[in-house]
Amino acid sequence: MATDTFCSVSQIGEVAGEIWHLLERKGPMSFTKLVKEVDGPRDLTMQALGWLAREDKINIEGDSKSRIVSLH
Repeated sequence: MATDTFCSVSQIGEVAGEIWHLLERKGPMSFTKLVKEVDGPRDLTMQALGWLAREDKINIEGDSKSRIVSLH
């Protein structure tokens, strides 16, 4: 996966799919663990999480120190 700061829509979509499947297999997890589990740059992972949240596919719960992501 490209490591430069520009991320294409297709890259974000691929990582969003990876996140969705990861949450389906392993269940809810923290932002920190999710970023470690996804094979890609943190910025790309966060953009993919934003995409999934905008599409109402995930729940994000918790406070600013500990957020948990789960499938909607």
